[in-house]
Amino acid sequence: MSMPPRLIGYRTRKQEWAMTTLDGIDRRLLAELQDEGRVTNVELAQRVGLTAPPCLRRVRALEEAGVIRGYHADLDAAKLGFAITVFALVSLKSQAEESLRQFEDHMRTLPEVRECHMLNGEIDFILKIVSKDLQNFQEFLTSKLTPAPNVASVKTSLTIRTAKQLPGVPFTD
Repeated sequence: MSMPPRLIGYRTRKQEWAMTTLDGIDRRLLAELQDEGRVTNVELAQRVGLTAPPCLRRVRALEEAGVIRGYHADLDAAKLGFAITVFALVSLKSQAEESLRQFEDHMRTLPEVRECHMLNGEIDFILKIVSKDLQNFQEFLTSKLTPAPNVASVKTSLTIRTAKQLPGVPFTD
């Protein structure tokens, strides 16, 4: 009995595959790697019921397809001196595509901005910002964020505590 194709797509100049289907093993691989990115290939293969070579091939295919974008350490910002997390709601003067891109490009240059999401509705962007303390955040706000290209207004909220913070996506069977 032949196996159904796992990856259906086209090759670009960069030899990337467009992912259109994931089978149960792919989903289990992704769930395991999302929970523990440093698991060895041998251990990962055992967890999902494969031998090591096909497990590695599948993981590499998922990486090449862009489904797995990278592997990261989960750092404790407070223990590294970044005691404050702030969410900033940013409204722009213009929502023309060039203005949006210019703002996004500027946000990419600011290391304090850890996330930048364009929104639908009244607010144009929500930013997640980390800072060492209130004084440093105030300096960032007045010298880097509010004078940024096309910014009309900024509303900020400091995080009191975080009840849940999970990376990735939920995997349910």
